[in-house]
Amino acid sequence: MFISLWEFFYGHFFRFWMKWLLRQMTGKCELQRIFDTYVGAQRTHRIENSLTYSKNKVLQKATLVVQSEVDRCVVDIMKEKNINPEKDASFKICMKACLLQISGYKQLYLDVESVRKKPYDSDNLQHEKLLLKLWNLLMPTKKLKARISKQWADIGFQGDDPKTDFRGMGILGLINLVYFSEHYTSEAHQILSRSNHPKLGYSYAIVGINLTEMAYSLLKSEALKFHLYHFVPGIPTMEHFHQFYCYLVYEFDKFWFEEKPESIMYFNVYREKFHEKIKGLLLDCNVSLTLKI
Repeated sequence: MFISLWEFFYGHFFRFWMKWLLRQMTGKCELQRIFDTYVGAQRTHRIENSLTYSKNKVLQKATLVVQSEVDRCVVDIMKEKNINPEKDASFKICMKACLLQISGYKQLYLDVESVRKKPYDSDNLQHEKLLLKLWNLLMPTKKLKARISKQWADIGFQGDDPKTDFRGMGILGLINLVYFSEHYTSEAHQILSRSNHPKLGYSYAIVGINLTEMAYSLLKSEALKFHLYHFVPGIPTMEHFHQFYCYLVYEFDKFWFEEKPESIMYFNVYREKFHEKIKGLLLDCNVSLTLKI
């Protein structure tokens, strides 16, 4: 209750007068002061908040701008705030960089969501090729005897036909599995081998799809902003999402064996514990959760 009241009064009264007072003292608007004081992810995050909570409609809409309109948006902001480009030459460059990151994050979510919504289709030749590619990457010396086969359990699928395991995350789950196996083949083989541990084993592919859901939910909740704003100086792309997924796969395997669960029946408990650990790391504005091998 107290926090809600503080947020209301701060947003409607204190913030306005504080900004006005600081402008009189420094001769600069809040956006300029942020650029003078902060760098990296913290700068972009504070610029985004400043624009979001501004009462100025032009500034509010700046957080929703698409990449193709960023340059015009920067000019509009400078006009609204009476910023002279000759006196503050760096403002235009800094604002453009921030808006590209902000709009890029929103576009990345839309791109990921679009892929996630596409179900695995066994009649789609590209989907089938991708699935077989996963098998060949993980089991290069073992031939798959049939498309529908109990062999799929060897790489951690539940049934004879993997398509049923992709329901929640659609084709995105498969794309992530293939990306990790293709770009970190040695690590993928190592983790697959560890997943067959007699006591601490787990279903490699099923856990991989589960971690796709984790990466997706963190992106959707905007928990990945500090990571992407810090790690990507420009526009974040699907490549950066896949890289974060790879980090999750590698780190979860380490976490699982360090925790030594009594049984796979406790998977959800340890999965949530790992989730909370990652969310805690993502609170750091200087965080960069990338796989470094």
